[in-house]
Amino acid sequence: MRKKFLKNLGLLLFLNLLVKPFWILGIDRQVQNVVGPEEYGLYFTIFNFSFLFYIFLDLGITNFNNRNIAQNNQLLNKHLPGITMLKLILGFVYGIIIFLVGFLIGYRGEHLYLLAWVGFNQFILSLILYIRSNLSGLLLFKTDSFLSVLDRLLMIFICGFLLWFNFFDGMFTIHWFVYAQTAAYLITLIIALIALLRKSGSLQFNWNYPFFILIIKKSLPFALLVLLMSFYNRIDPVLIERLLPETIGEKQSGIYAQAFRLLDAGQNFAYLFAVLLLPLFSKMIKHNESTEKLVKLSFSIIISGVLIIAITSQFYADDLMNLMYYPFAGETQAQFDSRINQSALIFRLLMFSFVAIASNYIFGTLLTANNNLKQLNIVAFCGLVINLTLNFILIPQYMSVGSAWASLVTQVITAIAQLFIVQKEFTFKINLRLIINLITLTIALLVCGFIINNHLDLRWEISIMIMIAFGVIVTMVLKLIHIREFIEIINYDNP
Repeated sequence: MRKKFLKNLGLLLFLNLLVKPFWILGIDRQVQNVVGPEEYGLYFTIFNFSFLFYIFLDLGITNFNNRNIAQNNQLLNKHLPGITMLKLILGFVYGIIIFLVGFLIGYRGEHLYLLAWVGFNQFILSLILYIRSNLSGLLLFKTDSFLSVLDRLLMIFICGFLLWFNFFDGMFTIHWFVYAQTAAYLITLIIALIALLRKSGSLQFNWNYPFFILIIKKSLPFALLVLLMSFYNRIDPVLIERLLPETIGEKQSGIYAQAFRLLDAGQNFAYLFAVLLLPLFSKMIKHNESTEKLVKLSFSIIISGVLIIAITSQFYADDLMNLMYYPFAGETQAQFDSRINQSALIFRLLMFSFVAIASNYIFGTLLTANNNLKQLNIVAFCGLVINLTLNFILIPQYMSVGSAWASLVTQVITAIAQLFIVQKEFTFKINLRLIINLITLTIALLVCGFIINNHLDLRWEISIMIMIAFGVIVTMVLKLIHIREFIEIINYDNP
């Protein structure tokens, strides 16, 4: 299993490193620069609002299905028609819910129009993710890997054409960005469906009410978990926009989005671990195999990388924000500097929370595979209460920076809680060497950053590359990333 994990992780990382940085830095960032922080802030708020209710599109079916198909491949043909029909019904229910709640909290006109398109995109995305859960459950990781970047690759071509060839004569709006998403998702859905049908045969919809109820009952614990986690992970921009006066709220949400963009990119890569690990953990637990070595391997890789990125970001946050954004039409230099300084502070806080988020992707996935959903739901509920409480206290006074603090505190507390639950459930040996090495890496990076920034007269672009390279070397010296072990696992005959 470790061999399968490493080989497919390599492919996933290669494809995502090839496509997603270009998407984030070349397209998504450029869209915000073109339309401005207020218009993008409105989209960012609507997107996160729609994501809060994403669970009604899914009800935990995707996670349940991934785990179920990984343990019982023969159920694919039996479950696929019924679950697909159920997903279509849930799409209709989801549309009603987001419009009703949106109307109740004051969305009108432009808000509702944008919500309709974004909600439709979420529906298409949920179908793509369900299809991918079947493919990864069958351990068809190569196909799943290509599908994981296809929508972004299509968006790069579509938006790149619209932006760089000045197709709209300088009148590009956030609506065209959303329309491009719709086109990219539809094409990806068709290709994903074709890939799955090659394995399952023809797809015939059928109305099977008892089957719907059975699947919903089995997936409800997953649904509750996703709902709670969606709220405390995605509610920040919505609260910023709603708790502050209208124009200030949209602008502050846009400023938060500037800082969140790179965290979101990092989360996408961390999520790849969860995508690979859930079916592997599920199959290992079913066959009573020890997961300890795979947990240690995946944790060492992801936390080492995240620490390097998070600590490096503390030293170069202002430089990165200045590199990514520029003044939009009508913005003074003083206003731009204020926006960048605020984004840089938020970015520093969010990157600290990235360490906790990465930990949650490993331990949360393990607990999900082990069906410890009751404990995970309790942790997620506590996280939601903490996040909401802190946001309502901090946003009115500190605006988007206050929300970043709320996110950091919430993620750290939930990560610690999940770690304790894993230790209780699996009784892994406490790996003091790993803990000491991670602390050593942290101290080494802080010292390196201090020396470079205070005693060396280098361009920041060179400094940041030196610091990252130094971090990678230290991880290898400390054997947090063990090259020889990688080679032995990959060359081992039995996966």
